[in-house]
Amino acid sequence: MIAITATQGQGNGAALAVIERLGTRESVTKDAEIYVQSEPVERIYRVVSGAVRTTRLLSDGRRQVGEFYFPGDVFGLETGPEHRYSAEALCDSVVLSVKRATLRSGEASAELDRMIWEATAHELDRTQDHLLMLGRKTASERVASFLRGVIQRTGGQGDLPMTRQDIADYLGLTIETVSRMLSQLQSSAVVEFDALRHFRVRNPQALERLAA
Repeated sequence: MIAITATQGQGNGAALAVIERLGTRESVTKDAEIYVQSEPVERIYRVVSGAVRTTRLLSDGRRQVGEFYFPGDVFGLETGPEHRYSAEALCDSVVLSVKRATLRSGEASAELDRMIWEATAHELDRTQDHLLMLGRKTASERVASFLRGVIQRTGGQGDLPMTRQDIADYLGLTIETVSRMLSQLQSSAVVEFDALRHFRVRNPQALERLAA
């Protein structure tokens, strides 16, 4: 699954403008599917509000969470003809979608190619970081890295629309381990949860050390 964030998308204004102008706005309820693993790639999507997760079911029935997408993120870009992951709304969300053929046939065709190229490069970087995290980081470091990423991508809001099971499936941990690591970070005054799915960073330096 390839995505491009709003910040990255600033260099692809024509393609993003077409999505905004010609896109179909759709309200998606919590846990509803936006598209399904292995179905043909026909549309490109942008999160307007809410949040989206991508998931892939393995042959033994286990689930891998690929990525989380927040307002401004464009997702559904693929280099192949089929979606490698399914996409579902994490909460009641609004997404814009436009047919890929519409972008291909219009003035934004070259911009779309550049968007896909840039998103592919970003995806490779993200995949390498994810593999490093899964292969080398401790459970505490993985959770700290995840929380830091949420803060960076949500402008410091600290909202967690995903469940702890979602986090576990993304980080390659059990839900019990994720819960224990979050409790440890809170008891160490690194972060503070004022609600089940909202936190604030109390010690940014400590969080950065763990994440790095």
